[in-house]
Amino acid sequence: MKAGGGVVFGVPRAAAFPTILFRHRRPTVRCYSSSVPDHVSFIKDVAVTQPPQNLNHLLKILQVRGEEIVSPGAKQGLIPLVVPLSKNKSGSLTALLRWPTAPIGMEMPVVEVRKYGVWLLAKNVDQYIHRILVEEDAKESQERNEELFNASADSEKKFYEKGDFAASQISNIESYLLKKVGLFPDIIERKVKQHFDKGDHVSALVTGEFYTKREHFPGFGRPFVFNAEVLLKVGRNIEAKDSARGALKSPWWTLGCEYQEVANIAQWDDEQIEYIKERVTDEGRQEDIKKGKEPAQVALDEAAFLLDLASVEGTWDAYVERIAGCYSEGGLNEIAKFLLYRD
Repeated sequence: MKAGGGVVFGVPRAAAFPTILFRHRRPTVRCYSSSVPDHVSFIKDVAVTQPPQNLNHLLKILQVRGEEIVSPGAKQGLIPLVVPLSKNKSGSLTALLRWPTAPIGMEMPVVEVRKYGVWLLAKNVDQYIHRILVEEDAKESQERNEELFNASADSEKKFYEKGDFAASQISNIESYLLKKVGLFPDIIERKVKQHFDKGDHVSALVTGEFYTKREHFPGFGRPFVFNAEVLLKVGRNIEAKDSARGALKSPWWTLGCEYQEVANIAQWDDEQIEYIKERVTDEGRQEDIKKGKEPAQVALDEAAFLLDLASVEGTWDAYVERIAGCYSEGGLNEIAKFLLYRD
């Protein structure tokens, strides 16, 4: 079963897509407005989920770093599953991800928004704050921004004690973050590169395989894409193809790169995209229902497939009404309203 754009645990993705535009009734959009962006209220009232406890501390830290805090409803042109937080000087957007069908207890991940979807920055807000403080503390004293530490000082949670990195005597910041803070995709990928740079292909392969363990980054295809690249690098082409195909069982907007890069390693032309388009026609939907699938689940599957297709070209706004209609038909009306919301 596909989870309508949510987290899929080790289950092969079906593939599917309808051709009649706006077949679904447009859900009613709840209004939200505020002269000052209030991300906590937006997450409660519009995204209809539990806001991260320390979100306001993260926003303060991002602002101290020189990032511009943006409205949570400024979602035009973006993958509709995100709540924007801030934009840096290079234009990169940091956001929270609102999985439509996340398991109970899963916190909102922190992501960077890209054209094809998202890049996972941290599994939750606290982990991301902790990482930012460690990286700031690791800088030369004259480069360090002391205000960043002050921005989190009034939190009930003590994220990091200044000086702990140096006191740990751990040789590099990547190892410290992985041991003391948590798992981060870019840090794991950097460790693999370091192994290759040292000529240690065995450690590179072991780390690449470790990256793909389902419990580490549930729902994300990126670890399997990267592992495919590692396998290609050492000439294990058949295993690389299998890993790439495994990646494409996850939502395509979680691949960490464009779909075509992964399809090339998987040795797929356009057949997967064409298959999806066929599966979400009216004929494809009826076929699924005849096989015994509940209509609500067919609608949620269709939403996931539409998100996949939108990610191929990054054309989110062209698909958002159809995706929201599918969620509404699948019984997730609040998610539908959230997806349609724009400032």
